[in-house]
Amino acid sequence: MKTTYFLANFLITSLSVMVGFSFSKLARPTVPAIAHHFGTKGRYEEVNPHLLDHILFVNKSLVAPPSSDCRAIHMVSVIRHGTRYPTTKNVKKIARLFDLVSSHASGSASWLNDIKTWKMWYTEDMDGRLVEKGRDDHRHLAMRLAQSFPTLISEDHLRANRIEFITSSKHRCVDSVKAFQEGLHRFWDVEDMDYKHYVDDSLMRFFDHCERFVESVEKNKTALKEVERFKSSAEMDAVRRKISSRLQIPYSQFTPDMAEAAFFLCSYEFAIKSENSPWCDLLDESDAQVLEYKNDLKQYWKRGYGHDINRKSSCPLFHDIFKRLDKAADHYRSGEVKKTATIQVGHGETLLPLLSLMSFYKDKKPLTAENFSLQHSRTFRTSQIIPYAANLVFVLYECSDGLRLQLFLNEKLMTFPNMNHSAPLYETVRKHYSKLLSGCEFNKECNVPQSNLRNTEL
Repeated sequence: MKTTYFLANFLITSLSVMVGFSFSKLARPTVPAIAHHFGTKGRYEEVNPHLLDHILFVNKSLVAPPSSDCRAIHMVSVIRHGTRYPTTKNVKKIARLFDLVSSHASGSASWLNDIKTWKMWYTEDMDGRLVEKGRDDHRHLAMRLAQSFPTLISEDHLRANRIEFITSSKHRCVDSVKAFQEGLHRFWDVEDMDYKHYVDDSLMRFFDHCERFVESVEKNKTALKEVERFKSSAEMDAVRRKISSRLQIPYSQFTPDMAEAAFFLCSYEFAIKSENSPWCDLLDESDAQVLEYKNDLKQYWKRGYGHDINRKSSCPLFHDIFKRLDKAADHYRSGEVKKTATIQVGHGETLLPLLSLMSFYKDKKPLTAENFSLQHSRTFRTSQIIPYAANLVFVLYECSDGLRLQLFLNEKLMTFPNMNHSAPLYETVRKHYSKLLSGCEFNKECNVPQSNLRNTEL
């Protein structure tokens, strides 16, 4: 393969064999025991731990065509941006926690001394910007997808403009799509190509354009009442008491936001710097389960099944995906597929409503403030669904018995809800979602009568 990147990897691997150890294992950071509870702030590697040993590894048997007589003709992918800095809102929460702990915490534990000597390096102007690890998330994902689907993502197709790149206008998404393109250029050792992408917030940030969602959920103080109720629950109270006791800080001073800020600090330090921060020592497994549930509650009620408009706001993206697949199918029937792949970069808030619209990860009982103890086996778990660089990939195949569709989430083959085939006929999938394909109109779902604009109560 004509890439200096792989030549370097080959030399490193060869040297590691000669000296008798693995460079990748030598470089692996110590992982916090609670890392698999970090939700939307989790590393992609916690979902795919094999990447810790080889970041470009692809199990070809898991991404193989449905059968030997099938050929891939088009891919549509929706990808979350890579690892990022905290938003300004969370930086402020972290700063308040750090000020409280550095001035009031006491005790002789070594980890406490490490916390009190920790330097507050997060600044408000970071505001969710992509970090270098986030660029690597997308560079490496691009290389793996090019290995997984070489007939769709190839240098020839890239040069012929058969691969389309679309992104949200947010800087972390624009920087992610550029990193994805950079990964392809490194993979093929290409230096003479321009970076091209298109910004389309109507697809990647549809939630901003859905008036009904903005008014009834985003701006509605009662829309997340389950989250607020859980913040004052017995479970959250126990977490606050345990942490305040460890720090020897009065319980009354240690708010639910403080507990969450400690959780965020542990996750950010790990995701951004690959460090098992001393802040992680404030939390044990049971604490992390509670804080993970609090964050899943928020995602459930704001982006998932909690309110019907959450899902329906993604209608434009859902329709666009199937229009692209339909167009590829039409071009295939008439001779040649003009576009081989569509790479779209958005947010966790882009992916979660779409997955909910398509009925993935729907538990029998809704997530509420009261049923934490009953939801330990829930499928709606954002740690597994939308970590940084989460990706949903549709691959259309031409087979001897017709067109078939495969779906991958985070590079794992998925089965469509209520289907028992991992690559059903495309027409079967279209029939399954026929009500959404014939309905789910953005204007009908999202427009709010002017007389209702001031009424934000559900």
